[in-house]
This record gives sequence, C-alpha cells and structure tokens, in this order.
Amino acid sequence: QVQLVESGGGLVQAGGSLRLSCAASGRTFSRYAMAWFRQAPGKERELVAGISSTGSTRYADSVKGRFTISRDNAKNTVYLQMNSLKPEDTAVYDCAARENIVATLPYNYDYWGQGTQVTVSS
Repeated sequence: QVQLVESGGGLVQAGGSLRLSCAASGRTFSRYAMAWFRQAPGKERELVAGISSTGSTRYADSVKGRFTISRDNAKNTVYLQMNSLKPEDTAVYDCAARENIVATLPYNYDYWGQGTQVTVSS
C-alpha cells in the first residue's frame, strides 16, 4: 500500500511559478512511476507529467518547456516545478503512482493523492 500526500498548490498570477510536492509512504518508492494529473472544471482529467522508475519523463504538449517533473528517491518525493503559469493551468492537480512505467490514462494508476488546487489569475 502506498499513500500519497500532495502540497504546494495555491494562487499565483500569470507568469508566476509554483512547485508541487508529493510525498509517498512505503519503502518501495523507487519501483514506482509517478505522475501528475490535473482536472479543470468541466474537463477530463489529463496527464500533465510523469516520471518512470528509471527517470524517464513524459510531458503533455501544453506544458513542455514550462513544467519539470523530478523525483528524489531518498525522500520518497516527486516534484512538479511549474513556471510561466497561465490561467489555463488552473485545475486540481493530483499525484498518482503505478509500478515501473508512466501510463497516459488515469485508470492505469493504483494510488492517488488527495489533490491540490492550483489557481492562476490573469
């Protein structure tokens, strides 16, 4: 069993930055692929960024060049650095975990955090 706890959301002006953190319980964190999803009102949940157990990363086209996902296996934590934020980045951001490789669709993930709100004002 893995428990995920997110932090770092908030309100920021367009062009600003935020860093989300997701702390995981358990001693097998390094085996898991970690991902950040987001869901805006009236929209489907979408993959924002993912990082595999070996460190390979994947990004949504809409965030490439602005967001960076990273992991610290010693701290059982995955991060999402978000720069040059836009109003359209406003959403609830969720951290998710599954073994080994990043998957695009939410139903492929076994563990989820509680979500953190990110609001970008124009």
